[in-house]
Amino acid sequence: MSKKRREIPVFNHPIIETHCHLDYLKDQPLADILEQSQQVNIERVITIAVSPDNLATVRKLSHIAPWVYGTQGIHPHEAERYSDAVEAEIREHARDEKIVAIGEIGLDYYYDNADRGVQRDVFRRQLQIACDNQRPVVIHSRDADDDTITILKEFENSLERRGVIHSFTSGPGLAQYALDQGWCLGFNGITSFNKAENVRDIVRMTPIEQILLETDAPFLTPVPYRGRENAPFYLPFIAEKIADVKELPLDQVLSQTYLNSLRTFFPQP
Repeated sequence: MSKKRREIPVFNHPIIETHCHLDYLKDQPLADILEQSQQVNIERVITIAVSPDNLATVRKLSHIAPWVYGTQGIHPHEAERYSDAVEAEIREHARDEKIVAIGEIGLDYYYDNADRGVQRDVFRRQLQIACDNQRPVVIHSRDADDDTITILKEFENSLERRGVIHSFTSGPGLAQYALDQGWCLGFNGITSFNKAENVRDIVRMTPIEQILLETDAPFLTPVPYRGRENAPFYLPFIAEKIADVKELPLDQVLSQTYLNSLRTFFPQP
């Protein structure tokens, strides 16, 4: 007989889902996913744009509920589809009321789905959009630590609002550079994977004031629900794991990561 999985814990403190892909979720109706998320005190959800095909979809999704928000940006996998017209669309909507960041942008040398030179050019162009519109950035970086640092250094003085390097799996060099520059690091279900001690090491070195919680749903479902499609309502497990790894009270992790999310994506005027 298979072992029964733990029920999802419900905490008194609200949680903000800083990175998911609502348009990729297939196992349940979206309305049910959002209802389940609210039941475990997910207060806000940010759904992330990744390609020319879903920029408009994300904008539409950001209006399905008052507590759902979106981003605009092109993932490095899609860098070769970037164009002046795509850039114009991102710029047109960069300051929409329900759009909170430019992303997901960056570099991915693991899959190399796009030419590396093109990736670097598109990364720079979208960082400039963030600078021009005073928007934070959601960064994807995989096996590209040195080039990510090099490019971010070019924008140190012009990017007024930093943002997050999401789903952080890079080395301590990139982590320390980002932390020193005031970036947040986003952690998800990977922190619960047996073979992810390298990621847990980065969690330990990251001040709790610079950690954001995310699922990256439908990917990277945390233990004990690995094998199922991920969803925002699994965020409580990630909060628990962060508290365990950092040896901090859960309440402190919940309250501080909530404030970090507000500071990054929902600053008060």
